[in-house]
Amino acid sequence: MDKKEWPLWEVFIRSRSGLHHKHAGSLHAVDATMAIENARDVYTRRNEGVSIWVVESTHIMASDPEQGDMFEAAKSKIYRHPTFYDIPDEIGHM
Repeated sequence: MDKKEWPLWEVFIRSRSGLHHKHAGSLHAVDATMAIENARDVYTRRNEGVSIWVVESTHIMASDPEQGDMFEAAKSKIYRHPTFYDIPDEIGHM
């Protein structure tokens, strides 16, 4: 397989236990095993991570920021915003 045909992989690194994975970058690799090994070598040289996820880029779907009406439905659900609840004085600042 020619290197130009290698799929693109997105790399996510978790820096410490208990934290979430963050996108670290992208790389080309033949398969998932090679992608993890390359991600380890490229993105965790100084022990920055405890966990690596790799996802082939073709498997990632994203919303279109230009499509503004996608999140409009959430604005009509006022029960998700506790602004109309009475908070007892003993609770203090919330």
